[in-house]
Amino acid sequence: MDAPAKHKNHDIYFVPGLFRGLRVLEILAAEEKPLTVSEIARALDVSRSSAFRLIYTLKYMGFAESTDDGRNFKLGARVLNLGFSYLASQDIITTARADLEDLRDETGISAHLAILEKQEVLFLDCVQSRSGFLSNVNVGTRIPAHASPLGWLMLSDLPSRELAARYEGATFKRLTEKTPTNTEQLLHAVSQAAAHGVVVSQGIAEQGGCSISAPVLDRNGKIIAAIDISGPASAFEAERMESDYVSKVRAAAMSISRRLGYVA
Repeated sequence: MDAPAKHKNHDIYFVPGLFRGLRVLEILAAEEKPLTVSEIARALDVSRSSAFRLIYTLKYMGFAESTDDGRNFKLGARVLNLGFSYLASQDIITTARADLEDLRDETGISAHLAILEKQEVLFLDCVQSRSGFLSNVNVGTRIPAHASPLGWLMLSDLPSRELAARYEGATFKRLTEKTPTNTEQLLHAVSQAAAHGVVVSQGIAEQGGCSISAPVLDRNGKIIAAIDISGPASAFEAERMESDYVSKVRAAAMSISRRLGYVA
């Protein structure tokens, strides 16, 4: 994640202890498994005693929990309260929900709503298919924007120069063989997404998966989110791909945009 610009009084205002505590939460979330105090200390590059005090404080407040053996630690339930409070504050979720449900019902495929945060796609809502082809994407899931059709659409609102600067020196984690591995490839993918206004994916973000994505616009015509229908390739009917699915995803994205004040 890009470092934010420092205030001129950064050294006075900055609270190192708070920074390290929040970094512990990020580390526990990224690993997706319980960690020992020593592992957390190494990740933070601090002493074991410092890491223990941070963990103790987070555990006391409910933001961290110890496993049954008491030696490993994971995120606590209180973290979810913060996450859901944030998500609940986003009006776009309420605005988009009915259209996502209609899209799911019309296509039979799980529908998702996502926003762009720095270099990541953050999923705000998931309306699961009523069939057996359930989505493996949950609310709060994050994936690299450079490797996602949703990300390409949302990045397409940035000028090429700004997009190139955002990814200067970045590591392009590869999810599939179709993942862009450098800035030039990403710029091409983003420009294609902008030109078509929709991305039909066959295994771009996940091997064996399919998706159709479209952007959501605000009243000023700015892309503020994107939606898709996605799932395993077997959930899609080939004959409906271009003729039916694409038009329905476009229509749902436009309906949400209109609810947000966009006028074509």
